[in-house]
Amino acid sequence: MVIIRLARGGSKKRPFYNIVATDSRNRRDGRFIERIGFYDPIATKGEALRIAQDRLTHWQSVGAQLSETVQRLVRQAQKAHPAA
Repeated sequence: MVIIRLARGGSKKRPFYNIVATDSRNRRDGRFIERIGFYDPIATKGEALRIAQDRLTHWQSVGAQLSETVQRLVRQAQKAHPAA
């Protein structure tokens, strides 16, 4: 099953997450199919979250499931930037 989840990057105590579509059997930071966006939890200025909505809807249309954290981030992004 394809799942959309976070893959951790960055250094110790400075996390950075890529939002990726991957097979659920792969490791968290292992091989992935496509990078959809990123999340920087410690960003003070600039963009902390970016999600390619077109790719997200594509993966959901073919049956990909969102992890709980990615679901929360997507809802947060939609509240911050409602569709026009």
